[in-house]
Amino acid sequence: MSNHRFRAMVLGLAILAAGRAASAQELVKEGLASFPPDTIRLEYSNVAKLRALPDYATLHKRYLAPSLRTLETQLASLGIQESDINEVVLAWQLAGDGMSFEGLASGRLDPQAMARQAATQSITTLPAGSATAYCFGTTDTAPCVAPLGGSLGAFGTLDKLRALVGARSGQTANLRSNDAFTSLVERQGWDAPIWGVAVGPAIEDWFKVSMPVQKNLPVDLASVFRDVQSLTYMVVPADKVRVKMDLNCTTAAAAGTLRQQFDALRLFQKVAWQRQYPSVPNPFDGLTVSANDTTMTLSMSTPYSAIEAAARQ
Repeated sequence: MSNHRFRAMVLGLAILAAGRAASAQELVKEGLASFPPDTIRLEYSNVAKLRALPDYATLHKRYLAPSLRTLETQLASLGIQESDINEVVLAWQLAGDGMSFEGLASGRLDPQAMARQAATQSITTLPAGSATAYCFGTTDTAPCVAPLGGSLGAFGTLDKLRALVGARSGQTANLRSNDAFTSLVERQGWDAPIWGVAVGPAIEDWFKVSMPVQKNLPVDLASVFRDVQSLTYMVVPADKVRVKMDLNCTTAAAAGTLRQQFDALRLFQKVAWQRQYPSVPNPFDGLTVSANDTTMTLSMSTPYSAIEAAARQ
């Protein structure tokens, strides 16, 4: 999963219409009513807007995470094309030594057509509570897709889909029961093309896979984020990819210390990048670090050519 989330961010647009903001709000509300309370990261993406870039096909092929590329292939076997998906919201939880995720998608989803395609393709059909899941494999980790009615569908392992359907029906707790995390989500800018929230181990994980960082950093990121309570981020692509990240710390002193650490990291990364890619614009030239009370803010303005170079790492 090296750098794939950051690279996917290039596929956004700067401004969404008010109608899109309302649509985002509705899908995220569905997510809060569906995902488990132990979720430690949530991310929203407006896929319809991602396709509006002139070079989307090239970017899509190069940057989309392998797991999501696989999902697209599986959806296609159910008669759902990439162009049928408008929005996606993902949720991650701890799973062993790593993280697992499930998601909701909105768009043009026809349950009857999916059932016909599943029968034609001999795709495994299993119950997921009141929903029907179409699974691509027989192992516990096999990915599945389940239409939830109307324009909504869910994806994840069968166990995750069963838990998701149970949460939606009120049989089990959902993410709304986690007041602290829900509050973070509801404070975000609904109109941003890509935005997300992370807490706990998901903060370090997001930085490792989403930022164009060099390998062999001279610090332990786990210790760097020890006093960080939450991360919120949003992406505003324009002539460059602009990413704003707020890290909420336990104290103002902790935020000040974190700022000093990131100032040092910025210099290290800048030099390392220049050595590795001397002819490519340096993304760390556009990185600013500031702190206000308990919040440290990172703002990064990255040329697309630099993101292309990061994609090749």
